[in-house]
Amino acid sequence: MKLKSLSVFLFSALFLLSSCSRAQKKTKKAQANLAGLTKAYFASGCFWCVEEVFESVKGVKEVVSGYAGGKSLNPTYEEVGSGRTGHAEAVEVYYDPKVVDFKTLVKVFYGSQDPTTIGQAPDFGPQYRSIIFYSNPEEKAIADAAKAEVAKSGMYKKPIVTEITKFEKFYDAEDYHQDYVKNNPSQSYVVGVSVPRFQRFKKKFPELLK
Repeated sequence: MKLKSLSVFLFSALFLLSSCSRAQKKTKKAQANLAGLTKAYFASGCFWCVEEVFESVKGVKEVVSGYAGGKSLNPTYEEVGSGRTGHAEAVEVYYDPKVVDFKTLVKVFYGSQDPTTIGQAPDFGPQYRSIIFYSNPEEKAIADAAKAEVAKSGMYKKPIVTEITKFEKFYDAEDYHQDYVKNNPSQSYVVGVSVPRFQRFKKKFPELLK
């Protein structure tokens, strides 16, 4: 019994140490002085691409890549990528509501993806699904109205599959995912996927750019 109890104790201690270590890996970006800003959460494919889009918008001060929409605790990139945790690659957007509002951010969200697919080419699956996370009734009303407007616009022949989900928890992704496009301009995925997606967005909404 003592040996069994000791094993359980050691396992618990290692788990706590691992959790603490992970908590200490909070990204430098999220530790910046962002007091007074409002936060919004979105998912629409690879977070490398989504982070780059939102960081280009006037009034957005910081964007952190991470995971949201699932139930498991402290998910890793590999675990989310398996599609079994329920999380999607997501972004945490810090913005100045005096410069840009949530409605405009939702416009950015829809204007930088195909909302009729579970993922964005070449990444498909639940971990890349399209989600607007709302934190209050006002944001939910804006999200619902925007989805209905896009559906009626005639832009797409297929149904809009964007989820509108109450925000619960956001986990920062590992440090190397932050500012990935800026830090890895020659990486093949960045060149072939991220940059073209960003360029399409810039061409569509030049008035929203910094």
